Formats: sequence, structure tokens, C-alpha cells
Amino acid sequence: MSNSGHLAGKTALVTGSTSGIGLAIATALAGAGANVILNGFGDAGQIEAIRAKLASENGVEARYFGADMTKETDIAAMISAVEAEFGAIDVLVNNAGVQHVAPIDEFPVDKWNLILALNLSAAFHAIRLALPAMKKKGWGRIISTASAHALVASPYKVAYVAAKHGIAGLTKTVALEVAQAGITVNAICPGYVWTPLVEKQIPDTMKARGMTEEQVKKDVLLAAQPTKEFVTTEEIAGLALFLTTDAARNITGALQVIDGGWTAA
Repeated sequence: MSNSGHLAGKTALVTGSTSGIGLAIATALAGAGANVILNGFGDAGQIEAIRAKLASENGVEARYFGADMTKETDIAAMISAVEAEFGAIDVLVNNAGVQHVAPIDEFPVDKWNLILALNLSAAFHAIRLALPAMKKKGWGRIISTASAHALVASPYKVAYVAAKHGIAGLTKTVALEVAQAGITVNAICPGYVWTPLVEKQIPDTMKARGMTEEQVKKDVLLAAQPTKEFVTTEEIAGLALFLTTDAARNITGALQVIDGGWTAA
């Protein structure tokens, strides 16, 4: 079967897409007809099952590359391989990310370097390498997963907040550079989303603040979210999918907030 969605015949690369937000976005893009390129870490058998399911259920091609997004050479090799097979990356979703929670004077330097490399520099490299083929086609969608932390700060997350503010600046700058090239560049800024990334930072936050798990969820994670609900990965995927449509062609350089009202305060 072939897929006749609005992305039929197009190819999407979603970094950090073996779970969480990235997998939800890859699933939505495949549902609209895009060939999808998965990337990320995880169990090889599980990843292959995800890849095969995406392909068979949506009538699209699906590939997996285990490129380490902190390594420029890995990113370049992945993009070259995708372009060799599919011609261009039409939709680039920069989603790979990692978090560490600690006061700045105790913040491990290796964690700072890792977070900046994965959450910010990886997007820079992917964009600069994917853009020439997009420009040649005269069409492209670049979407980065930022965060409400691209707009506001929280304590103990110095590297993450700095990187996400960096994504905001990167997004705006590239959007201006390609404004007349048929390419839009946007960032999605979720509030707290229930993903493995959030789940993993709860013990560190419990320790840093001397709280129980329930207290961390209610008084830290959802304290700033007026809806008192976690944003879902499907909601973020729906927004990403909309940004790939013709209806969204004049949305560029935007930080699209989906945070339950967090940044309204």
C-alpha cells in the first residue's frame, strides 16, 4: 500500500526518535506519508520492531541510523546516507536531548559539554548539512524541539536552559536566512511532558530539593503549569505535523509554545 498523505514522497529525519517525543513525531509524519529516518539509542531488537511497524502500517520507507548526535562525523555520515537514498531530507526534526540537574557550582563540566553538544550543536550541524538539498528543492521544514526553557529558566538546569535558549536563537536566525527559499524553521516549546527524560530526572530533583516523588511531580514539575497536566507526546506530534502543512507556510522563526499556560504567567 502507498500513503497519500500530504507528506507522500517526502523524507523526514527525526533525531532522538527511538522513544518519547521523537517517536511520537516520527509516527505522525509517517502517518502523513513521509519516509522516516529514526535515530537514537536503545535495544536493537526494539528499534527494529518500531522501524518495521512504522513502515508496514503507513506504507512508507523507514530506516534507522544509530548516529551519535554529539559527533559531527556521525551526523554528516547519516545525512549523506539519507540523501544518497532519498535525494533530500524534506523535514528535519532536531529532537535529541539529554538533561542533568545540579547547582552550577556543582555542575559536572562533562555534563555541560554533553548537553550543549547534544541539545544545541547537533541541531546546528544537522541544519547546516541538510539545508543545501532543501534549498535545491525549494521546499523544507526544519523543526527543533526546544522547551518552555527556551523562554524562561528554572534553577539547577543551567546547561539545558542555556542550550534551549540557544535553540531559540538558532531557529530565528536560520528562519531569516531561508525566508525566501520555501523553507520554514520553527521550534516547539513544550512544558513538562511525561517522557523517559522527565522520569529519569525525578530522583536527582528529589535529592537536590529533599522531596518525595509526589512532591516533585506536583510542586516542581507541574507547579508552573496552570493546567496541572503533563503535555502529551501526541499533542506535540500534532503540532509538529501541522508545521509541515501548506497552511503553516507563513509560520517561520516562531517559538511555538505548548506548555499548559506556563509561560503565560
